[in-house]
Amino acid sequence: MTLQQMEYIVAVQRYGQFVKAAEVCGVTQSTLSTLIMKLEQELDVIIFNRATHPVTSTPMGRRIIAQAEVVLYNRSQIEEMIKSEKEQAKGDVRIGIIPTVAPYIVPDLFMKAPEKYPELKVHLTEARTAALLEQLDRAEIDIAMLTTPLERPGLLEIPLYYEKFKAYVSPSEQLFALKEIKSDEMPTEKMWVLQEGHCLRNQVFNFCKRQAGFRPLYEAGSIDTLIRIVDRDGGYTIIPELHVPLLSEEQRKNVRPLVSPEPVREISLVVRQDFIREGILNALADVIKEIIPKGMLDTHLKKFAIRL
Repeated sequence: MTLQQMEYIVAVQRYGQFVKAAEVCGVTQSTLSTLIMKLEQELDVIIFNRATHPVTSTPMGRRIIAQAEVVLYNRSQIEEMIKSEKEQAKGDVRIGIIPTVAPYIVPDLFMKAPEKYPELKVHLTEARTAALLEQLDRAEIDIAMLTTPLERPGLLEIPLYYEKFKAYVSPSEQLFALKEIKSDEMPTEKMWVLQEGHCLRNQVFNFCKRQAGFRPLYEAGSIDTLIRIVDRDGGYTIIPELHVPLLSEEQRKNVRPLVSPEPVREISLVVRQDFIREGILNALADVIKEIIPKGMLDTHLKKFAIRL
């Protein structure tokens, strides 16, 4: 017995004729009659007295139809429950965020989310990409904010914004004299980078076309540390575009654009494929749209709500 067959027998009972029931169900009379006959054969009972006008149900048919009505009602309740769960922006949500994004999102997120969505309780975890992916796999977090694309089976990626990279150069370096720096020609000497495991490190090496034998003198744990090293010891490093406003006026003089090519990273919300809480995703995206400059936001995100 299928839900479709249940809908058909309930419709015939309600309207007393196969023609009207088929019209309401959006199928031909032949289709409706055939599926009801198959149901009767499967159950080995007669549900309807077809010789009467209007059509009436047999005693056993009435009992079957009564149960079918209960099942269809319960299905509608499940659908409503899922719809409500999808649309509402309330409850607890566990979000993981990588360290090279957290400084630009987290402070404003904690301030703005409670203002806009007082019934939404955000729990934030900061960790590197590999750790957050493991937590997603184990359903220990609901959403991760990561650099994409990941192309990982079982996960959905929802682009939020695109961020350029900048060079932060000590005035003592020859690079400082340049108005812009070609990203595939940056020297390896005195280039300060993040530790292994940071996605930003891998992105830097990708667009710089680093030599396989390159071994940095020191690997920092944060972008702030890299900047302090450049300020004190010279050399240069790579920073995300959103870090520039956090620099002092004097430090901003050390920033140079990267070109040929202009490196950009994509930041996305990443969820498991079985995640259904659209309302929370849209609430989070709504807050982030107030944090990130409009010119950096994903074009689709600007115009449309997130649909899973």
